[in-house]
Amino acid sequence: MTTTVQVDFRTRLQNWIPKLVLAPSLGVIMVFVYGFIVYTVYLSFTNSKILPSYDLVGMANYTKLFQLPAWTLAITNLAIFASLYIVISTAIGLTLAIFLDQKIRGEGVLRPIFLYPMALSFIVTGTAWKWLLDPGIGIEHTMHLWGWASFHFDWIKNSKYAIYTVVLAAVWQTSGFVMAMFLAGLRGIDNEILKAAQIDGASNWNLYWRIIIPQLRPAFLSSFVILSHLAIKSYDLIIALTGGGPGRSTELPATFMYSYTFTRNEMGVGAASAVIMLMTIAAIMIPYLYAELKEVK
Repeated sequence: MTTTVQVDFRTRLQNWIPKLVLAPSLGVIMVFVYGFIVYTVYLSFTNSKILPSYDLVGMANYTKLFQLPAWTLAITNLAIFASLYIVISTAIGLTLAIFLDQKIRGEGVLRPIFLYPMALSFIVTGTAWKWLLDPGIGIEHTMHLWGWASFHFDWIKNSKYAIYTVVLAAVWQTSGFVMAMFLAGLRGIDNEILKAAQIDGASNWNLYWRIIIPQLRPAFLSSFVILSHLAIKSYDLIIALTGGGPGRSTELPATFMYSYTFTRNEMGVGAASAVIMLMTIAAIMIPYLYAELKEVK
């Protein structure tokens, strides 16, 4: 009887230890992540300025938000940045994955090189690319020192092209990560299917276009979701690289939110912009998670 009680106590203790270990982390997440999300949503319906206010104003902040030219510009910049960032990163990542999938010599060396940028923070990436693209110390200055005095590359100072410098830096950082996802997908394709297609006379182009790439659909979907999420919440890369300038030419919703909340003392409007960003990310993530759960079932 005593042995049975000890076994039951030990079993219960083994079941409760993981829960007790995870409880503090779960509590912190519930308060400082989900709790503050709910609080931000609430502030978006209040007349908060420099400090939180609890006077409800309904949808006034959202109405004001979409009437601001700065918000319209931020959304436009996000559309340009996100579309180019996702397409170019996906194309480069897929190309690198196909290249490495050929079992080339030195793959073990090349793979870490391509993945290395993802190990850096966006602050480091932005700072490094700022030095590289600054006309006074970067590529343009180097070319002038080499005698090519007519060479000009001042995109980072040009309001028409500055957003594309952000695309360059972001693509450089994440293309290797996308490559890793596609490479994992390529290595997971059944070789018997490929051999059968080759026996039937399929060319390399048809092999990739009709068989391999369609089977990479999960990798394409994962790439789209991750890159979309990174694009929508991009803040530190913008701050380090361009500071949102020249003027507002590289301002994105994340920098707009910070500016209106902490610089312009319009906390209600800033909270409203944060809620719009959250809804955009949710609109991407929820269908993806639903599809994943449906496949598991």
